[in-house]
Amino acid sequence: MTAPAPVIEISDVWKLHKLGDEVVKALMAAELTVMPGEFVCLMGPSGSGKSTLLNIIGGLDRPTKGTVRVAGKDTAALTESQFAALRHDTVGFIFQSYNLIPFLSAVENVELPLMFEPYDRAALRRRAIELLELVGLGHRIDHQPTKMSGGEQQRTAIARSLISNPTLVLADEPTANLDHRTGETVVRMLRDLCSTMGVTVVASTHDPTVADEASRVVRMKDGQIVN
Repeated sequence: MTAPAPVIEISDVWKLHKLGDEVVKALMAAELTVMPGEFVCLMGPSGSGKSTLLNIIGGLDRPTKGTVRVAGKDTAALTESQFAALRHDTVGFIFQSYNLIPFLSAVENVELPLMFEPYDRAALRRRAIELLELVGLGHRIDHQPTKMSGGEQQRTAIARSLISNPTLVLADEPTANLDHRTGETVVRMLRDLCSTMGVTVVASTHDPTVADEASRVVRMKDGQIVN
């Protein structure tokens, strides 16, 4: 039986920023392999390189040097449009600040990544409602974000991240703006994506609650992976 291929392969990845005459090393010689269905937690204090690494994996930023492979594709060989297509088809994003459109309802926010694609509108609406029901918000489909709690907004963001049936979900500080109990609920949902749907999840955090539920913790400090 053939072993599954990694979803993410990071090899000797660096990210350097020039600030005047100074070079800031945001990421140094990063090495990371993530397999299908893993829930990997990038753990470390602010400035440790977690978000930088997450952004590079998701194509929101490019490394200064090194190799990044996502779903078997060398991202350095992709044009911007090809990388955008890879993100669209393969990667779902969950942001710390939710990034919901305030004048759209929950179900419209979930539909948004595919709203301008040639999908059957009724089928898209059914899929969005199914995802909101999956995260326990079937009763809130018509509510706008301003009428929802922080936890409900983050669960809406989780549903939105799944609308394209991604193989990989990237979550940047998913519990940062939530109270402890709500944060635990969100983290369990991320864990269940891996165990029941086979989605691979990589989350950056300094929250030990996330680390407790993850299948693997990758610790970072001063731009380096230290374990």
